[in-house]
Amino acid sequence: MLQIDGWKRVLILLTCVVGLLLALPNAFYPRVEAHNDAVADLEAGMSGNGLEELAEGWPNWMPSSLVNLGLDLRGGAHLLAEVQVSDVYKARMTATWPEVRDLLREERATIGTIRLQPGPDDELRVKISKPEAIQEAASLVRGLARPVVSLTGAGATDIQVSTEGDTIVVRLSEAERLATDQRTVQQALEIVRRRIDEVGTREPTIQRQGTDRILIQVPGIGSASELKDIIGTTAQLTFHPVLGRGANADGSAGIGNQILPSLDEEGVFYTVESAPVVTGEELVDAQPTFDQNGRPAVNFRFNPTGARKFGDYTAENIGSPFAIVLDGEVVSAPTIQSHIPGGSGIITGRFSVEETTNLAVLLRAGALPAELTFLEERTIGPELGQDSIEAGRIACIVAFVGILVFMFLSYGTFGLFANIALIINVGMIFGLLSVIGATLTLPGIAGIVLTIGMAVDANVLVFERIREELKTSKGPARAIDLGYEKALSAILDANITTFITAVILFAVGSGPVRGFAITLGLGIMTSVFTAIFVTRLMVVIWFERRRPKTIEV
Repeated sequence: MLQIDGWKRVLILLTCVVGLLLALPNAFYPRVEAHNDAVADLEAGMSGNGLEELAEGWPNWMPSSLVNLGLDLRGGAHLLAEVQVSDVYKARMTATWPEVRDLLREERATIGTIRLQPGPDDELRVKISKPEAIQEAASLVRGLARPVVSLTGAGATDIQVSTEGDTIVVRLSEAERLATDQRTVQQALEIVRRRIDEVGTREPTIQRQGTDRILIQVPGIGSASELKDIIGTTAQLTFHPVLGRGANADGSAGIGNQILPSLDEEGVFYTVESAPVVTGEELVDAQPTFDQNGRPAVNFRFNPTGARKFGDYTAENIGSPFAIVLDGEVVSAPTIQSHIPGGSGIITGRFSVEETTNLAVLLRAGALPAELTFLEERTIGPELGQDSIEAGRIACIVAFVGILVFMFLSYGTFGLFANIALIINVGMIFGLLSVIGATLTLPGIAGIVLTIGMAVDANVLVFERIREELKTSKGPARAIDLGYEKALSAILDANITTFITAVILFAVGSGPVRGFAITLGLGIMTSVFTAIFVTRLMVVIWFERRRPKTIEV
């Protein structure tokens, strides 16, 4: 019999209402977006600038999720960056020197004195005064080797130790270089993502390209230079023992040391040990604040490991200066007055409030492990995005109107039901896109246009099947019932195969291909729902009220 249980009717109607309600904020995009931004600012503790009025511009009890517009629709910035992985090799060798030095000093009676020698950035060269003990010294250094932490480097160690006369040469092994490259790029990718997320940009595209490149696309940001300011600074914070202070940058710092300029004092340079005592990698928090004189500053706090190193060093070096170095410049070099056991401190300097806020964001997100070189940068204006939106809107309207007219002319009243279901279908697509926070791009619009064309396929199958059943002299109710029943398998087969294709496109593709796959996949799900349940419910309600003796499909 042609009937639908009451609870099923309520469930179908509720699903349609919820889907359309979720899509509703997109009809008031600027207003809802301003409301969401104002609410986020208020929750972050900001006030003024009319935030309260903007927050009240949309009812709090209404859904406020929006479909995010991609770079090609909203405008924004596009960067292609290359990670300078060779920088990490130098840092690794610099960090290895204190370990090698302390180990060999314990065997000074056997191997004699040791001295760091100049060499390539990716090598550590140590000369001993007793050449006859070179093999014994090299064997000791080999004991510092650790297993490579990677699937491809199983069984290998991280360093290779060789000898050249009276000199020990330490290099990273090939397996460790490959693992380091992989970790460096992945770490840079995550830190770039955290930095962009910290400033509240919506739905950026950040993905790896090739072995050492990162693609960054951020919709809604003013320019590529603004984006570079956010992510381009390495924000490498380190703490070094100070060996001297002077006004000359051309002097010799000595092996294992370096001369760094002062950030605040022009013409002042500090000689510091190259190997840091503590690094920014051991920071767990950084917040903008004010010092005791009311000047902008940044509070920082170390993790337990960093706090222990910081505390031990300050306890052993009371009265000695200690340099706080940010990206190769000495921010300050205070004298250690007492033991600092808590693992926290403050960075002062000639900062503005905005600079301390940005510095805190960069420190919280973490330091980039290596410098980024920008190979390509583009700023895409919103005018281009608006043109794309208009073109997509026209395409959707033309496809929509053409299908509505075709369905009504072909199937009459039943075609009208299919048209209403099609409108609900498109609304539900936008509702789902809003809920999952998907980004709509031009290929995504193409997916919606394709879905509009495909959405009526299921209805066409059902209506044609009803026509065939009517030709066998079955009554209207039985013909409608059999039409939906016998067309179901064909509808599911056709849509499941297309949905599998959409899943493969999403899994294998990237960027625009994924945008197309998302809208296509969601459109298939909503199309099947509206064709099987929504149009059938409308047909049943119409049939129960009219009770026609014959029907025209």
